[in-house]
Amino acid sequence: MGAAKRPATWIPGVEQLAATPDILRALLTPLTVEDVEWKPAPGRFSIAEVLEHLSHVEGHCFRLRLDAALAEDGAAWEPYDPDALAATGQFSGRDAGDSFDHWEDQRDDNVAFLKGLPEDAAARHGMHAKLGRITLGELVAEWAFHDLGHIRQIAELIRARRYYPRMGPFQSQYKISP
Repeated sequence: MGAAKRPATWIPGVEQLAATPDILRALLTPLTVEDVEWKPAPGRFSIAEVLEHLSHVEGHCFRLRLDAALAEDGAAWEPYDPDALAATGQFSGRDAGDSFDHWEDQRDDNVAFLKGLPEDAAARHGMHAKLGRITLGELVAEWAFHDLGHIRQIAELIRARRYYPRMGPFQSQYKISP
């Protein structure tokens, strides 16, 4: 089997992308609607907003950039500004279950697509307006890094909402930052 025909599962990050839905499901299963809609402070995301952001960025950033670079090596990538989108309410007022389901459907498709790419696809690249040349291998690594950041964010929101208030004197042993 030639190097160019090996599936892209070797790209660091693909297996993390495949694992994230199960990780999130395990974190989200015991939560109430109030838990997922709770905002720790103005200007901070609730879990529901994080899930909508994940759903939005999956198709409107990561997959678009992947497709653009595969269609044309060196293609310009559209900017994606989650802060600007959050300020317009893009991630607010959505049902967390619907957001998760939509994101998971997209993620399943994206992981299957990535696993079917030949090895040389990782070297293809796009052009980011601020960061310059970015290979698809680097994009997938950032995608996995992004997932882990939001897993951590959701875990911290759960810690702050469900457990910290019930810890009594143990609170003095921890600092939370949801």
